[in-house]
Amino acid sequence: MILDIIIMAALISALSGLPVLLTPADSRRAQQFSAALAVAGALLGIAGAVLSLMSEAQVGAFAWNWPSGAIQLRVDALSAAFLLSIHVISGLAAIYGLEYWPQAAHPVNGRKLRCFLGMMTAGMTFVVLAADGVTFLVAWEVMALAGYFLVTTESEKEEVQEAGWIYFVATHLSSLLLFAFFALYRLASGSYALLPLANGTLDPVLIHALFLLAVAGFGIKAGLFPLHVWLPSAHANAPSHVSALFSGVLIKLGVYGVMRACWLLPAPPVWWGGLLLILGVCSGIYGVVFAIGQHDLKRLLAYHSIENIGIIFMGLGLALLGQTYHEPAWVVLGMAGAVLHVWNHGLFKSLLFLGAGSVIHAVHTREIDHLGGLAKRMPWTSGFFMVGAAAICGLPPLNGFISELFIYLGLFQALGTQQAAAWPLAALAIPALGLIGALALACFAKVHGAVFLGEPRTPAAEQVHESGVGMLGPMALLAVLCCVIGLFPVLVAPALQTISATWAPELATSTTPLNTLAPLRILSILGPILLVVAAAIFAMLSYRARDARRVPRPTWDCGYVAPSARMQYTASSFAQMLVDLYHWLLLPQAKSPRIEDLFPTAAAFHSHVPDAVLDRAVNPVLQQTSHALARLRFLQQGRVQV
Repeated sequence: MILDIIIMAALISALSGLPVLLTPADSRRAQQFSAALAVAGALLGIAGAVLSLMSEAQVGAFAWNWPSGAIQLRVDALSAAFLLSIHVISGLAAIYGLEYWPQAAHPVNGRKLRCFLGMMTAGMTFVVLAADGVTFLVAWEVMALAGYFLVTTESEKEEVQEAGWIYFVATHLSSLLLFAFFALYRLASGSYALLPLANGTLDPVLIHALFLLAVAGFGIKAGLFPLHVWLPSAHANAPSHVSALFSGVLIKLGVYGVMRACWLLPAPPVWWGGLLLILGVCSGIYGVVFAIGQHDLKRLLAYHSIENIGIIFMGLGLALLGQTYHEPAWVVLGMAGAVLHVWNHGLFKSLLFLGAGSVIHAVHTREIDHLGGLAKRMPWTSGFFMVGAAAICGLPPLNGFISELFIYLGLFQALGTQQAAAWPLAALAIPALGLIGALALACFAKVHGAVFLGEPRTPAAEQVHESGVGMLGPMALLAVLCCVIGLFPVLVAPALQTISATWAPELATSTTPLNTLAPLRILSILGPILLVVAAAIFAMLSYRARDARRVPRPTWDCGYVAPSARMQYTASSFAQMLVDLYHWLLLPQAKSPRIEDLFPTAAAFHSHVPDAVLDRAVNPVLQQTSHALARLRFLQQGRVQV
């Protein structure tokens, strides 16, 4: 019954775009009906996911002329964890899109967007339900192609076309690697059915090859460094609620793939967990450092997705090391931290992208240095964005703190062990996780200050108004969920315990309860207290600031009598010190004017931080390859034989 509910949810989501395809492009009723279908599918999917977290795994097979014999589907606690994120974010994105992307204002691409939004939700649902390799690949390709059409919603723009082609090439490279993975898996197991392989019966070289193919193929989709080349431009150029779905859910399907592959493969050696842990550290630091150097609001948020994928892989690497060394506490803390951060990142990153969309909808620019002073004009958007910013920085009492705490606790346990390979990896990961949090805090201090505080830097930023309920409602719900998980982590502990036992059933009987490994009850008491204290301090400061406005200016005010937009920090100047500190990694490009005359004319300064992998490695290699292959064009004589 649970599996039937989830399948019905996927089918309703897939058909949610049908009303807008069969009606005029500016039909408001069709748009509302389409959103209602998407929300209905999301509610069914959420119900099915919650029920499956409380039940045993269910498997179903549907007769079909399929290379694997039949379509095989499975829902267990691990797939339910990702189904929950898929349907929560997709339902809220459908509601948000009613106001953010109305078809009356976007008659050319509004119908396409809603059609493929539902198709991608259905594709993602069947990816996590697939119990055989062929079904998985078909669902994966539906998801990938729908994602391409969503990225290229505004296909008339040149930068959108470029972002779409980068995504298209990357996602099909991922698909090719997964074809190789499932072909080798079929060779190893004798079947396309996705069931755990027996230990000791397979060639170790084949097992290692399967693991590496899974990390590469799924790592591209996850945006794991250095396989992230498609992610920044795709997130930046898609509509904001699509960016929320991409960052909050789509890239997590890469995480799901690696988790499921590790569930399939037996007896992980030490280097598997070590590799994931090191890749997570590199991805986390790389993502947050490059985020600091960005001027584009959505591109900055995209790099933070790379950072948080790194944190998730750090938790997964710790869980794999726990499997290797038969340490149940590491498995539970690592897996609970990774899965909870999948949920948390889906919530606060979707909140941030929807907040960015609210700003873009009002000001019509993503350039941070063209904004400023929006908190006075968009107080709700500013408040919700601040909640998301505090959560992504891992500050208590919000949800990001809880998932990172699990990973910290597991790493400290590994640090105190006598295992030869575990403690050096933990000694590397603990300060790296602290550095990531500190840099994220600096980055979002820059973002919130430059976008919402101070004075408007352009006339457009002065003429804005707050978004409507259709956009603020989904943001409010996401902010509430961020607070609930952070204040009451005991509510999610049983589900995380079930997921950990499903992923590592051989350790389920010896698993220590998560409530014992982490002080969740104490956190559930301290969190509300901290929130009350913070609210009291904020109220006191607000009261004092109100009284200060009545006092005349002092005689000496350091020249700050008539502040203007030009007298405040920009995003570039605020981050300049950190950009200089990481100059060796960022390699920023700056175009400075030469001022030589006593009375110079107007001049401009411009800086840019190119991506270290795409712009400095991949694109130059492809350009040189294109030039080399151009010399072979003499072979094109119009004859197939030649």
